[in-house]
Amino acid sequence: MSNKKRRSGESQPSIEDRINEAMDPITTDEEYEDEYEEEDSEYEDEYEEEDPEYEYEEEDPEYEDEYEEEDPEYEDEYEEEDPEYEDEHEEEDPEYEDEYEEDVPGHKEEKKQPSRKRVQESSSRRSARPKKIAYVPITDEDLDSAIVPRKHKKKHKGLKVTGIVAAMMIVSAGCAYAAVSYYYSNHFFRGTQINGLDCSGKTAYEVEQAIAGQVENYSIQVLARDQEPESISGSSINYQYASDGEILVLLKSQKPYEWIRGFFETRSYTTKENATYDKTLLQNQVKALSCAKEENQVKPENAYVALNGSEFQIVPETQGSELKVKEAYKVLDAAVAGSQTTVDLGSDPEVYVQAAVTSDSPDLQAARDAYNNYTKASITYTFGDQQVTLDGGTLKDWLEVDEKGQLIGGDDSSFKQHITDFVAQLAKDHDTVGTTREFHTTSGRTVYVYSSVYGWEIDQAQEVEQLTQEISSGTQTVREPAYSKRAESHGYNDLGNTYIEVDLSGQHMYYYQDGSIIFDSDIVSGDMQYEDRKTPEGIYTLYWKKSPDVLRGKQKPDGTYEYETQVTYWMPFNGGIGFHDASWQPYFGGDRYLYGGSHGCINMPPANAAILYNIIQYDVPIICFY
Repeated sequence: MSNKKRRSGESQPSIEDRINEAMDPITTDEEYEDEYEEEDSEYEDEYEEEDPEYEYEEEDPEYEDEYEEEDPEYEDEYEEEDPEYEDEHEEEDPEYEDEYEEDVPGHKEEKKQPSRKRVQESSSRRSARPKKIAYVPITDEDLDSAIVPRKHKKKHKGLKVTGIVAAMMIVSAGCAYAAVSYYYSNHFFRGTQINGLDCSGKTAYEVEQAIAGQVENYSIQVLARDQEPESISGSSINYQYASDGEILVLLKSQKPYEWIRGFFETRSYTTKENATYDKTLLQNQVKALSCAKEENQVKPENAYVALNGSEFQIVPETQGSELKVKEAYKVLDAAVAGSQTTVDLGSDPEVYVQAAVTSDSPDLQAARDAYNNYTKASITYTFGDQQVTLDGGTLKDWLEVDEKGQLIGGDDSSFKQHITDFVAQLAKDHDTVGTTREFHTTSGRTVYVYSSVYGWEIDQAQEVEQLTQEISSGTQTVREPAYSKRAESHGYNDLGNTYIEVDLSGQHMYYYQDGSIIFDSDIVSGDMQYEDRKTPEGIYTLYWKKSPDVLRGKQKPDGTYEYETQVTYWMPFNGGIGFHDASWQPYFGGDRYLYGGSHGCINMPPANAAILYNIIQYDVPIICFY
């Protein structure tokens, strides 16, 4: 009976009626058995379907134990929740007890029944099929808590079912992942590209077939200088694909269990499209190219230095298009072997004949700089009061150029020859060595004296070297040329005003310094009776001077000399001829030289020889004449 009815004021039923009403669902063995069998059959069927390993046994002692032990907490809870139940019942409802005693005959005997705790212990040990119920007083709260164990058991069942379902889903997912991994052990991952081909899900064989299909349409475009592009088809050289197993190696290198990465990343590979072709046919195709025909080729031109206005510049080389057919074949052969579709012969300098001289040639750049220095160079030579200047205007004329401004000759040998010729002309115009001079004697006569040793003489080899260096560096200077011999002065008469005059006809000598006589003396010259003893004419300078010395004649076969003479002052100026003292001469001057002269030397009185020895200078010209 519900609480609502009891609150409506109806007559209160007896304790026994209330208990029976609360326990109606389980009061009879038949009803409980039917309910249990119905629920238990569903439970058994459910577990047989979800867990084939589970076997329900008709009489399962473990199940009874499970049922007994399944909810130990519930008994404790029950005890913990109503520890004072008996006392409360006894204390709070004494009238209830009396009423019970009055209404229920034989109450005292039933009062001897086990306590509530003992009844609970006894009920916990009973089997699943309920026995005869002993009625004990319970409240509505007790009725509600009485069905809690069955609800707890259903919750436990749900967790097990969820776990089993989750496990089955995991196993199924694992099986599916393994199946896909197995598939990709023989197929390329999604997102795989090889040589630009999409190989997703393809086998190695399928990929090779796709590559072979591309190879069938293979051709290579040939680019060349000054020519239109040309092509060589694969069919013209019998070009065919040949597998080397590299595609299979790529497939085996992927890890099948990583197949899911193909959905998030792209893998790109480049392999050699190995192919076979006929090299002889390729050679014929190269020779047939327009760029390989002689009439279509242009020879290269060397870079050169050209005069542009007042400045020299480098004109770059021209590449030309003269093809080296053998080198071109090598390049094409490598390109075809690498399955290239385009080859640019013009980008490979080894394929064409190259210019011998290029604009970056160090020699050419040095020549340009040197030529530009020519326009800057200015060398002025002085010859006494005269000057000769060599500047850029003359130097540019020495550089022979063609209509393009290119230097003719290909090197600077021509220019060096111009330098040599210029120095030779300087020597011709200004050297006095080997010339005859007009000389006015002290006696008033005019004589002409030739000299092969005295005068100005340019050292041409040294001057060419120095001038070339100065031109190349753009030097600007005023100077004398390099001399090998020097005279007293420049001009027509390079004897100057300081000289020694030896008058062989008058047998007298004079020493002029700045036009004035500072010393003179009678002399005895070479004996005129003997041709080889005559004192020769000419203009000389002093070699050295020595005091004392021994003069010797020619050495005879026996080792002795024609003569050996001791002198105090010796001053040679022409080979073995010189001034010296001669104490053995009886006199000097006059005609002594005609029959008692020397072997060619100028004999002087000892005292005069001493004076001359002290004042004579090395560069003073010594003029001997008859």
